[in-house]
Amino acid sequence: MTWTAPEVTRQEGPLAGGERPMLQAFLDWQRATLLNKCAGLTGTQLAERAVPPSELSLLGLLRHMTRVERTWFRQRFADEPIDDAYEPEAAWKATDPARAAADYARYTEECRLADAAADNAPLDATFTHNGQTVSLRLIYLHMIEEYARHLGHADLLRERIDGTTGV
Repeated sequence: MTWTAPEVTRQEGPLAGGERPMLQAFLDWQRATLLNKCAGLTGTQLAERAVPPSELSLLGLLRHMTRVERTWFRQRFADEPIDDAYEPEAAWKATDPARAAADYARYTEECRLADAAADNAPLDATFTHNGQTVSLRLIYLHMIEEYARHLGHADLLRERIDGTTGV
């Protein structure tokens, strides 16, 4: 049997309210949108490099965002002594259709663990990165920006794979 990425339901977030719930809801929407762009595709389709000679693929985007989630929330903010999820370039290049289900599961688990790492911390909590003080608030803003940039890529990749367009 061929694995296919599952359908995803995206939850609408609050349009008013506290900063933390709104930031979390916007980040959750971005995460769900990436999964939505993968929904219904096989591992082979997810690994397809739809815009040669670029190494970019939907599976590569999933792997890259797994790495980014882990790096910012768990390694930098929570200072967890864990290895990188993927080597920087391997996230893009070492995509294997046979591992798509495992990479997808790793991504969703990393998002859960990232949320857990920040769950009880105030947005003003800080850490030092490259000699600069960085807040948890900045991580949320950076992650929303990172997803927004890559979701544009995901739109184009998905349309090239099977013609699907949309939000």
